[in-house]
Amino acid sequence: MIPRYSRPEMARIWSPERRLRIWLDVELAACEAMVGLGEVPAEDHRHLQQVFGGWQFTAGHVARIDEIEKTTKHDVIAFLTFLEENDGRGGVAARHLHKGMTSSDVLDTALAVQLHEAAGLLLAAVDRVRAAVKARAMEHRRTPIIGRSHGIHAEPTTFGVKLAGWYDAWSRRREMIARADRVIAVGKLSGAVGTFANVDPRVEAHVMRALGLAGGEGAATQVVNRDRHAEFFTALAVAAGTLEQQATEVRHLQRTEVREAEEPFTAGQKGSSAMPHKRNPILSENLCGLARLVRSYAVAALEDVALWHERDISHSSVERVIGPDATVTLEFALHRFAGMVENLRVYPERMRENLDLTGGLYEAQRVLLALVGKGVPRQEAYVQVQRNAMKVWEGKVDFRTALQRDPEVKKALSDAEIGACFAVEHHLRHVDEIFDRVFGKGG
Repeated sequence: MIPRYSRPEMARIWSPERRLRIWLDVELAACEAMVGLGEVPAEDHRHLQQVFGGWQFTAGHVARIDEIEKTTKHDVIAFLTFLEENDGRGGVAARHLHKGMTSSDVLDTALAVQLHEAAGLLLAAVDRVRAAVKARAMEHRRTPIIGRSHGIHAEPTTFGVKLAGWYDAWSRRREMIARADRVIAVGKLSGAVGTFANVDPRVEAHVMRALGLAGGEGAATQVVNRDRHAEFFTALAVAAGTLEQQATEVRHLQRTEVREAEEPFTAGQKGSSAMPHKRNPILSENLCGLARLVRSYAVAALEDVALWHERDISHSSVERVIGPDATVTLEFALHRFAGMVENLRVYPERMRENLDLTGGLYEAQRVLLALVGKGVPRQEAYVQVQRNAMKVWEGKVDFRTALQRDPEVKKALSDAEIGACFAVEHHLRHVDEIFDRVFGKGG
């Protein structure tokens, strides 16, 4: 997590001050529940609430806890020691904090809160992406562009249909992240090996409600099961894959030989330290790089699923890195992508030029089907169309002329019937139906 690729609101979730505040919220909520069960004196809880209810951790507080941890070699114990130092009663009131709990009760519940909050920002970022893509799709619903397979001209589509596919993918990504959010919004306050031996299950239920989580792990060990975290980070990785897929498309469309669309190039921007003419696709290239990082975190999360018995701490160091880094990086990338789409330069005239580049070869399938419709066996028709297409590739003639000069083709099709096969509009006749499928009726 570095400032260059961080947005303040997401970075704040992962700050030491925010993390410690959530830990404190867990402890105070548990203490409150224990008052109701007669396990903690109400007076001590009121005092703790007065001292720590509105407590805002500062850099100085973080430094003090870090100092204590140098001795304890345990972050939660250092935190609890700090609270005892600051409860105003020499630790008499703070002694009730963490009663019957284990460190993972605090750590896993707090992590669930952080990931849940991060998911909310990610979903908002995806919504911005979807809105941007939808607006541009509507704008270019019927803007013809050559479709490519294997990087080679195939048949016409529209730029809007291309973007509709993007939108459809982001709708699936949103559903996936929303589900991952529901799966991850689970904590635990069930003690050392998850048996509630020293903490009442009602305490856990109260804490989860107080923190806005879905509930406690059904059958926890010392930790929340890490398949939940693996699902969360995998959802982020798939979103990163979609991001890279679409950023790669922009990179291809911006190539000089293609130049059908282009990233925004702002006043004063420089493309190269050596070549003043350059307008490089730096945003989409950057997005491809960031996507690689986010995908790598999914592998780390999957490796964390297998812990020894009721728990080991091999997952802990991993999550301290991937929790902030994956969410911060993906949120930044999503907003960067949305901004790029919002300001993408689109060149319909160039799209049309490229569409005509192969002299009508994109109508080869329509000619094939016309021949078959006249009774020519399919494989024979394929040979007739292909040999004329090869003449176009070799630069000898345009496709329509080649077909009209072929005696075998002419046996089945008249010049007018051949000409009728050449109409870009034929390929666009179901565009509205596609849009209805993706955006809903009238979309």
